[in-house]
Amino acid sequence: MQLYTIGVNHTTAPIAIRETVAFNNDTLPQALADLARHNIEEVAILSTCNRTEIYVQSIRPEIVIDWLASYHRLPADQLIPYTYTLSSHEAVKHAFRVASGLDSMVLGEPQILGQFKQSVKIAQETGTLGTLLHKLFQRTFEVAKEVRTNTDIGGSSISMAAAAVKLAQRIFGDVRAQHVLFIGAGEMIELCADHFAAQQPKKITVANRTLERGEQLADSIRGRGLDVQAILLNDLPERFHNFDIVITSTASQLPIVGLGMVERAIKARKHRPVFMVDLAVPRDIEPEVAALDDVFLYTVDDLAQVVSEGLGNRQEAALDAERIISARVEHFMQWLKQREAVPTIKALRDQVDAVRKAELDKALKLLQKGESPERALEQLSQALTNKFLHGPSHALNNTDGDAHAHMAHLVRQLFQLKD
Repeated sequence: MQLYTIGVNHTTAPIAIRETVAFNNDTLPQALADLARHNIEEVAILSTCNRTEIYVQSIRPEIVIDWLASYHRLPADQLIPYTYTLSSHEAVKHAFRVASGLDSMVLGEPQILGQFKQSVKIAQETGTLGTLLHKLFQRTFEVAKEVRTNTDIGGSSISMAAAAVKLAQRIFGDVRAQHVLFIGAGEMIELCADHFAAQQPKKITVANRTLERGEQLADSIRGRGLDVQAILLNDLPERFHNFDIVITSTASQLPIVGLGMVERAIKARKHRPVFMVDLAVPRDIEPEVAALDDVFLYTVDDLAQVVSEGLGNRQEAALDAERIISARVEHFMQWLKQREAVPTIKALRDQVDAVRKAELDKALKLLQKGESPERALEQLSQALTNKFLHGPSHALNNTDGDAHAHMAHLVRQLFQLKD
């Protein structure tokens, strides 16, 4: 069994691929349990808008790739070109980098750490974490904290939420006269709401599957003296034409905003422009909407240029972070090497102890028969010497050439023999 990380992310796959293999937290327990039945000892799945990664202890990584394609009803050959497989040292380094924000679209963004912790919590509760992954993730979060504490990796960071505001300002110049719609009420929408509320828009509407959760977010925004209301997702078709700016991020597996809904809204708006940002994976807005006139639609991939602002300062901090991570990876690999040696050490000690007990029993029987202690101890010591040296002597006597030289070198190392 070996440690592997198998996945796709924003650097290897477009959003059209990433959304086909995404998981939400509600479906993760069932997916983890299903994968664990495929001869997988330990497994955790991290799925965000930018990545789906599977951390496993497994015999072969191909099992995981085949399962991922099958679970999402995809042909494996359609998925494989976009996947990466990291093992051992590289898998550990990758986990450390992801949690520290070094592998994110927004270099240094902090949200990934919380998402990572939530994924690990779900795996823990599902019962698919064992000693190896538990230790890996414990170290991962420790390293992420160290990176945040000792470097400026989060400084000058432009978040997805801030990028959405910047783009809206490029379209409208000023958002104070605009009506903003937030679809969803999760963490990403909360961040976006905070950034847009700071710009004092004319009105804000929160549309959510449940009105209670939408009202909670609306209440938090009202504290800034803004006009805010909450509605149900079912109310969107009749009211969509009222919104100038639409920000959406839900866990829905199907689009919430369809082409027909937007076409009707554009007609009712008399072709006044609509700015839309779809931060969801899978996407909440049908891709065909982007082709409509008077619609400015951006996905998480489209925001890459905006979020790169301030990258220069963070890249210098990233070098410091990489040095911390490299050192911590070596520490973890040392622990892993020691852990891998445990079964061999235990087997060796068990075998030696069995020989010791057998020869001690023989010596005690000699004493019971009246043999002198000196004679019994002599026979015990000779027997132990012969038994312990039989294996190395046999190996040396049955090899020749380079194999013999190598065996002789190992024996000298093991028994610390002088030249």
